[in-house]
Amino acid sequence: QVQLVESGGGLVQAGGSLRLSCAASGRTLSRYAMGWFRQAPGKDREFVATISRSGGSTYYADSVKGRFTISRDNAENTVYLQMSSLKPEDTAVYYCAAGQVVINIIRGSADYWGQGTQVTVSS
Repeated sequence: QVQLVESGGGLVQAGGSLRLSCAASGRTLSRYAMGWFRQAPGKDREFVATISRSGGSTYYADSVKGRFTISRDNAENTVYLQMSSLKPEDTAVYYCAAGQVVINIIRGSADYWGQGTQVTVSS
């Protein structure tokens, strides 16, 4: 079992930045590909970014490419999402997820999910 706890969400003005963290407990995080998803009110959950077990490969949704950066510190059992140039349409609850491989994450098939952290971007 892996427990994932997100933090770092909040209210920010458009154009601002936030860094989300996802702390894992239980099994070693290095066993899993990791990802971030988000769900805005009234919308389906969508893939945001994923990173391979070693951190050597990353993939992003087109909507965040060039603005968001996913990274991981396996020694600290933590995954990060650095978000810059935030837009009001980035407003959502952001979820951390752990899965076997990045392709599973991209397809939304994760083994473990966090509870989410709210990000609100004001215009």
